[in-house]
Parts: sequence; structure tokens; C-alpha cells
Amino acid sequence: MSAPPRQAAVVLGTRASALARAQTESVIGLLTAAWPDLACETKVISTAGDRTQASGEPLPEIGGKGLFTTELERALREGDIDLAVHSLKDLPTEDSEGVVVGAVSTREDVRDCVVARDGGSLSDLVEGAVVGTSSLRRGAQLRALRPDLGVRSIRGNVDTRIEKVRTGGYDAVVLAAAGVRRLGLEDAVTEWLETDAMLPAPGQGALAIQSRAGDQPILALLAQADDPRARAETTAERDFLRVLGAGCAAPVAALATSTTTPRVRLQGLVASVDGSRMVRVEGEGEPQEVGERLARDALAAGADRILAAIRG
Repeated sequence: MSAPPRQAAVVLGTRASALARAQTESVIGLLTAAWPDLACETKVISTAGDRTQASGEPLPEIGGKGLFTTELERALREGDIDLAVHSLKDLPTEDSEGVVVGAVSTREDVRDCVVARDGGSLSDLVEGAVVGTSSLRRGAQLRALRPDLGVRSIRGNVDTRIEKVRTGGYDAVVLAAAGVRRLGLEDAVTEWLETDAMLPAPGQGALAIQSRAGDQPILALLAQADDPRARAETTAERDFLRVLGAGCAAPVAALATSTTTPRVRLQGLVASVDGSRMVRVEGEGEPQEVGERLARDALAAGADRILAAIRG
């Protein structure tokens, strides 16, 4: 299939990290598989999140979602790039002005995983072991599973976090399995956490490919990269998060699995930061409807009080 006529190569914006580059290269692979004549190039863009990595400050304390996306979206609007590739879990639930998610990729592994210095599982860690995570969601579920562990914030790219475990700064770290797999670092993993133990973040494992709203030639290209199943599942998960109004400032998890198109089965979780209080909901329906309905059910079941306490 030949690409629609264009005057120049499609420019994809990417962050500088190895994971961001790998994700962007995977999108280029999807596009050129569908459009063999398509010319693509990448442009590295630094984001606020990248510039604060060395500080070690927890993400929710310095702005949370949008830290890794705002500059890429600005470059899109200004015409410096044609596409921006993100981990969908890092993308705010409301579209930025003038920008749309033109495609959602087929999902990678949605689970989280453990890298432990002594090679064991989460249950093998000794009392008081220090476990690193940048996620309130993971932290809350870790504290509920193992209240005897020390859960501590960790920043840095995937390989940096793994190295911090190896050099003794942490006894273990919990990471998104998708990023580990995309970087080919599976051998470092000491346990793959099943979703009944650690429910993932909304959108985890999927890539979002943004374009300018109304850029029809680019949107036509992206139609070939969009995975309807991943789109349906992540729509339900992100609508659950959107209606809760929690952003990344509270421990929220959600996982949808497709049943009969376009219906999905959705599990949702809202937790207190210390993991002592949890509200779980589950149901089936069309993506937007079930996401919104289960968010309202969670709020009515006590998630409203959990979120209010966190905001307070």
C-alpha cells in the first residue's frame, strides 16, 4: 500500500530515553508495514519530566501527568513534528487543545514486574526491605500486600532503576512489564506480578500516537496502526479515571478485557496511599458507559472519601 502523497517525511517526536526511542521505533515499524513507501524521521524533544529525573522528587509532587507530554504536544501544534508517541498511561485523560489520539497500538504485557537484588519474589523479601516505585498505585497495592516493606520513591529510566537495585540503593523495584519487554530486559525480572495481585494503571501496556486534530492525511496513516481492541479496553479504563477526577495524584488502577466487540469487562480500584482502604468495582458494558458507570459506583462505595482525604 502506498502512502498518501506528502511533501516530506513524517516527523515523529520522541523523548530521549531508550524506552521512548524504542516505542517510537515500534510505531515507525507499524506505519511502514502498512505504508512501505512512507518516509519517517524522529526528533528528540526534552520534557519537564525528563529534566526533573535527577531530582528524585516523586512525580505527583511536581506535576504528575503532563510532565512527559506537554512539550511534545506543543511541538505538534506548532508543526515541528507530525506525530508524538507516548505510553498511554502517562497521557492525561482530556485531549490537549488541537491534538487528538489518532491511534492506540496493540497492547504489550499489561502487568507489573519485580526486579529484586537477591533474585526472589515479592513474598521472598525480608521484613523492612526497601522497594522502589514512582507510582502511588503500585505503592498502595504493595503496602496492602506487604505492610512490613519500606516503599520508597524512585526516579529514572528503566535501566537506571534496575541499576539502583543492583548497586544496593533498593532491595527491589516494581516496574511496568511493557517497558521492560520493549527494552529486552526480561532477564532482570525476578517475578511477573499477576493482575489479581497488582492491578495495572489505566492504559498500561498501550502506546498512544497523537496527531494534530483535523490533519486528515496523517489521521489516514494512523488508521492503519489503530488496534480496535486496545482502543476499546483503554477507553473504558481512562473513562473510569476521568470520571473519578483523580489524575495521577491518587492510587487508581483499572483493567479492561474485551468480551464481545465492542463490550469489555472492567475491573477498577481506588485506594488510600497507605493501602489500608480500597474500593474495588467490576462490571461489563460498552467502553465509555462501563468506565463512567463503575467510576460512579466506586465513588458511591467510598472512593469519594478516599479521594477527598488525599486532596486534603
